Amino acid sequence: MSPFIAELIGTALVVILGDGVVANVILNKSKGQNGGWMVITMGWAMAVFVGVFVTGRFGGAHLNPAVSIALATAGKFEWALVPMYIAAQMLGAILGAVIVYLVYRDHFDATPDADTKLGVFCTAPAIRKKGNNLLTEIIGTFVLILGVLYIAAPGVGLGALEALPVAFLVLALGLSLGGPTGYAINPARDLGPRIAHFLLPIKGKRDSDWGYAWVPVIGPIVGALIATFVYMSMQ
Repeated sequence: MSPFIAELIGTALVVILGDGVVANVILNKSKGQNGGWMVITMGWAMAVFVGVFVTGRFGGAHLNPAVSIALATAGKFEWALVPMYIAAQMLGAILGAVIVYLVYRDHFDATPDADTKLGVFCTAPAIRKKGNNLLTEIIGTFVLILGVLYIAAPGVGLGALEALPVAFLVLALGLSLGGPTGYAINPARDLGPRIAHFLLPIKGKRDSDWGYAWVPVIGPIVGALIATFVYMSMQ
């Protein structure tokens, strides 16, 4: 499997299981409706575990532009490969979101609230103060990337052996820092499904909240760069 296909499939798996658990918890008439934050955070952690475990041996399982940028900045990955990895991650995230829509289409139709429908695809702040929201995403991604840099194999990225510790890291982030913004901590995970929401024929949908969309893109990139510089200074 080529690294491009591995990143596409791995990111699609993350979004299928991650956005899927959100859909299960918040959409009407789902058997998991009202399952709560613990179910969502565990679902996202297992989503990352599956994505990394399945595709890690083929391309390092970055599955996140912030990870690709961080690994390249730290000298653990070739800069020339970063654009290809990010393109695959974006396509995979869009594909994953479309699959979640197909699975839960009847439940989208049964859910009248447009904000809830959007919430399946992408993050939104609990209190909309973009400065604080941006800071939250920076801090959350800083913690993620600092951990990933110590977990990742030199010159490769993440493999099957690294899947479980990364999943625990994502679980801890969701439980501890996920409340203010929904812990995007991954530009592809947020922007790809947001694009899918914009394109899909979802009954009764709202706009895709493009005024906020830059926060879960810029925040993770800034957090990743800061984490990388701290990591490099500690070597």
